[in-house]
Amino acid sequence: MKKLIVASTSTVHGSGYLEYILPTLEQHFKGISEILFIPFARPGGISYDGYTEKAKEAFEKIGIAVKGIHEFDSAKDAVKQAQGIFTGGGNTFELVNQLYKHDIVEVLKEVLQSGTPYLGTSAGSNICGVTMMNTNDMPIVYPPSFDTLGMIAFNINAHYLDPDPSSTHMGETRETRIKEYHVFNETAVLGLREGSWLEVSGESIVLKGELTARLFKPSTEPIELESNTEVSI
Repeated sequence: MKKLIVASTSTVHGSGYLEYILPTLEQHFKGISEILFIPFARPGGISYDGYTEKAKEAFEKIGIAVKGIHEFDSAKDAVKQAQGIFTGGGNTFELVNQLYKHDIVEVLKEVLQSGTPYLGTSAGSNICGVTMMNTNDMPIVYPPSFDTLGMIAFNINAHYLDPDPSSTHMGETRETRIKEYHVFNETAVLGLREGSWLEVSGESIVLKGELTARLFKPSTEPIELESNTEVSI
């Protein structure tokens, strides 16, 4: 049975890395002594070792060790043997590119379907959807495919931002871009605001955090989903 935390972000304003969600992660990874960290998204070009160290420092607070996937001889074996998995944020194009390069997309699907607990933040959450096509990131590399893990039947737009009515910026809003996506695509998109996350247990998907999320479907007006309610597409 799937067991996932799909979070909009790793860090909320005024809080340390993963700090806001650590109580939830302590329960999510209960009984697990070590998790596998996938640092491929590399925010700001940080090294794999540096990024893994950041994850280690956070998980130490709840008594869980962390080892980076790049520290193993075989990425596939690392995924198969992992007690739990965390994929961090950064650039989604590079993350997906590396997942395909290491040939671990299918094995990730298999272990997550079988119940290996998973945490994704930002880019690591984008890959839980049907495709990565609703990322906000620059296309710095060209992955072999935009298809991702499909653990949920819709796409994620992490760090979703509402228009600022006082802003003089005349560029496209996040909502406008998602509507452009729906001119050519049918997959629903969930805009996850900062500090919000999804708890996935089997086929149940529940929105958590203090804020609502914005659900977009083709040819319909977007709707606000309240926290602690089931997300149904």
